[in-house]
Amino acid sequence: MTPPSPAYLRGAGSTPFGRHEGRGALDLMAGAARQALASAGLARADIDGVLCGYATTLPHLMLSTLFCERFALAPHYAHSMQLGGATGAAMLMAARELVRSGRCRNVLVVAGENRLTGQSRDSSIQTLAQVGDADYEVPNGASVPAYYALMASEYMHRTGVTSADLAEFAVLMRANAARHPEAHLRTPITHAEVLAAKPIAAPLSLLDCCPISDGAMAFVVSAEPGPHAPVRLAGAGQAHRHQHLTAMADVMRCGASDAAAQAFAEAGLSPPDIDYLGIYDSFTITLVMLLEEIGFAPRAGAAARARAGDFAPTGTLPLNTHGGLLSFGHCGVAGGMAHTVEAWRQMTGQAGERQIRAPQRTFIHADGGVMSSHVSLILSTEG
Repeated sequence: MTPPSPAYLRGAGSTPFGRHEGRGALDLMAGAARQALASAGLARADIDGVLCGYATTLPHLMLSTLFCERFALAPHYAHSMQLGGATGAAMLMAARELVRSGRCRNVLVVAGENRLTGQSRDSSIQTLAQVGDADYEVPNGASVPAYYALMASEYMHRTGVTSADLAEFAVLMRANAARHPEAHLRTPITHAEVLAAKPIAAPLSLLDCCPISDGAMAFVVSAEPGPHAPVRLAGAGQAHRHQHLTAMADVMRCGASDAAAQAFAEAGLSPPDIDYLGIYDSFTITLVMLLEEIGFAPRAGAAARARAGDFAPTGTLPLNTHGGLLSFGHCGVAGGMAHTVEAWRQMTGQAGERQIRAPQRTFIHADGGVMSSHVSLILSTEG
């Protein structure tokens, strides 16, 4: 049987994250898309597929074709996608399939929104609250931080993970973001400051939670590599075991390990083969649970690896060298895409002062909802 054709991450683009007064979702998306096309060495006429992530500040029914109209694209295929925080990784997986099937040769994957400046605080809270079950959760007044706090409480009770353990990752992500000129939060923080921060939803404090940002990210997925080191989408997997927190069967197995197993099997790799991690981190508990369920640390052992320096840029397994959602920032779909953009830049030697020894095998994981939808990707510069 003939193996499927490869698909490559040919180019990437981004805007800074933070506050962009007067710039709407389409403006931000266009900025990232222009940069992605330039880095891929392609013209707009070369793009024959477009995948677009949703934007809460622009809930258009046909966002992908609206973007194409504004950005002067006429693709053969266009699609909008909505899968919470897993959307960006899911779009890259779908773009790979479009390229491997021969349907498209160059797919633009783009997302962005002005989530910080484009809606009020109350509107943002109301939007995020809809993650909950309309009948059994939302009427009780909870929002996303509360759902994650409830999940954290059970996980910490069952494993022995502590708030001090979670704080290790808040400090690490801020230290990484301090080296990125486009990060939203760059002021260094200490372990003690995380533990003393304002409570948001026990056991999570303010510094256990990601900020709300404006920003955008874009990729070009192509049948051929571009002017940079060839980064191939070598493996991918998804898992969807529940939607709402009240339907989560086991906090110890949310679906992350299932998605990861598919990606590893397809790539012919295992966790010890990976030399860089881009792991979703909407909250510190998100990052700890994902690292431990997927197998990059034993249960209750992620913080020990962090303290040992394993996840630092100079460590054996660098993690989110851009600062992750916790400090680089979070503007919806593009926030999750930033993990892959950073991985691509590290793999192609374009990370500037953050550059580590260029990784060869990167593992990306994103989740949407309350650890609800999981997508794993493996990127490789080999083969």
